[in-house]
Amino acid sequence: MTQLQLPPLLAGQQAPDGKDPFDHARQLAAEGCDAGTIVYDLGATVLRASLIVAPEEPLAGAAVILPVCAIGFQNALGALAPPEVAVQLTWDGKILINGGVCGAFRIAASTQDPAEIPGWMVAGFRLTLWPENEDTGLTPDQTALYSEGCAEVAAPDLLEAWARHTLVWINRWTEDGPASLHREWEGLVPSIGEEITLPQGTGTFLGVDERFGLLLRTGGGTDLVPLTALLEERR
Repeated sequence: MTQLQLPPLLAGQQAPDGKDPFDHARQLAAEGCDAGTIVYDLGATVLRASLIVAPEEPLAGAAVILPVCAIGFQNALGALAPPEVAVQLTWDGKILINGGVCGAFRIAASTQDPAEIPGWMVAGFRLTLWPENEDTGLTPDQTALYSEGCAEVAAPDLLEAWARHTLVWINRWTEDGPASLHREWEGLVPSIGEEITLPQGTGTFLGVDERFGLLLRTGGGTDLVPLTALLEERR
């Protein structure tokens, strides 16, 4: 079993064999597990990890933990990968490496009510380390970490770095508000100003509001898609 070196306030717990760390983290959170627990699975082809948090504000604002964790990941991989490797993000949580989708973040909470303070939240990611199919031409928009010049990036090192960088951004968010988050995030999202398609519709991605709600310009005007739209339903 790999022993992770995590910063103070965070603790690692390996997911049981065969169980998704995100699902296990949700179960632990619902049972009262301490905030700051990272549930992880260092698979041979996929890295998965989820962070349990205890919000102190209503869900509409607390959902910003998703871009916080995504920025932490980008900073972590950006520091470990060769300088020519581009690590970018999308609003809905996808992780892009050199333009290809390599993984994604997801989020869940104890409530779906934007005005309610959640008892817990879980933000997690899945990162493909090796291609699932040897014929990568079948999925040209998909990629894997080790296919993009990152063979020297060990999964445990990346996970530890994600924990450190995410904790830094949580502290900045808590102490300084969302302004610095916005500046950092906007430089990492290549699709701003472009046409995108979401379950809510297709339009031009204009940017985000203070709570990272997506502003989507369509033929009928400008729509706001809140971050809470990305929440996975309770089980």
